[in-house]
Amino acid sequence: MTENIAIIGGGIGGLVTALSLDKLNIPYTLYERAASLEAVGAGIWLSPNALQVLQWINPTLLQEIQNAGNTLNRILVADHKFNPISDSNQDFVQGKFGFTTMAIHRGELQEILYKYVQQENIELGKEFKEYAQDSEKSIRLYFIDGSHVNTNAIIGADGIKSKIRKQLFPNSKLRYSGQTCWRGISNYDLDPLLESVGFTLWGEKLQFGVSKISNGKVYWFAVKMSQPNLTDDEKDRKVMLTNMFSEYPPLVTYLIKNTPNEKIFRDDLSDLELLNKWNLGNICLIGDAAHSMTPDLGQGGAQAIEDAFYLSNFIKKTKKLDTAFDKFYNYRKAKVEKLVKQSRLTSKISITNRFLEIIRNFILKKTPQSYIKKQMLELYKLDKTIANNI
Repeated sequence: MTENIAIIGGGIGGLVTALSLDKLNIPYTLYERAASLEAVGAGIWLSPNALQVLQWINPTLLQEIQNAGNTLNRILVADHKFNPISDSNQDFVQGKFGFTTMAIHRGELQEILYKYVQQENIELGKEFKEYAQDSEKSIRLYFIDGSHVNTNAIIGADGIKSKIRKQLFPNSKLRYSGQTCWRGISNYDLDPLLESVGFTLWGEKLQFGVSKISNGKVYWFAVKMSQPNLTDDEKDRKVMLTNMFSEYPPLVTYLIKNTPNEKIFRDDLSDLELLNKWNLGNICLIGDAAHSMTPDLGQGGAQAIEDAFYLSNFIKKTKKLDTAFDKFYNYRKAKVEKLVKQSRLTSKISITNRFLEIIRNFILKKTPQSYIKKQMLELYKLDKTIANNI
């Protein structure tokens, strides 16, 4: 495969795609709108399916990411009084895959990934505007700065508000989940008993999630039912959030108060209505551009990383790029669509009224651990034969 590929977007999905293409000696250029990549944003969970891809790319890369983050040995869901609803020790995951889920600052992860990409293949300060099909094998990319380049193919890794997707599939639609999320990084030392626990507290129409990401740094998120596009005063966010979660354990208040105001980020939570295809001709979408999901399963970033692994390997062993893109979609469709639907369901049951909350807690507490373990192992499985068969 000698054709040149343009990757649009230097987020996690775009960078891991670049690293995967580097590993397989597939030519590409990555275009990122930011003039420089800096450690911004909040936290992210990397589950074993994502970590397996990073290990496949470069074990040293994986080790550096692990050193920068924090390993989670327990995944806990509790009510707003910290009474467990679902508590999963991750020893069985460690035994199966060699590691468990880890939490890390999203910006630090991006910086590490960027450092390992072949720098001559990256162009920063290039915000995509639109594309035009010059011929069957030539696509012209236009950028906001007025420049343009020709390429043989496009991988759209430009996120939930993808400009590539908007042009490729103009009828695609985002779906508002009915929830607003605030995220932050708190300067706080967690109790040692909670340092290796990723936990979420589910209350009535609210939830609050916590995980340590490094020494003295804790990632948290707060979610509530809300109308879309409601604004809040950034200066009053701490007061608003502490009042909102006043019935939660004191830890929640401490985390919010120990987060700088400017480091609290607010988003309306949306996902993408399922697409019938992620590709047309030599243009293919990945990650949130193709299958954005609500964050309830913590799989958005992991699925973008999986996309990078499978797509790069299909490109490597398929003579025509459009055929590789077709194979990629057909292979990934079932798993990804299942996760999108599961995330939507979890989004609904995690934040509900008091009556349904009681029923939900009862059902989850009665769910056999064997079933939960089976579901986790299936989720985290990576089909490495895709790479080995090349």
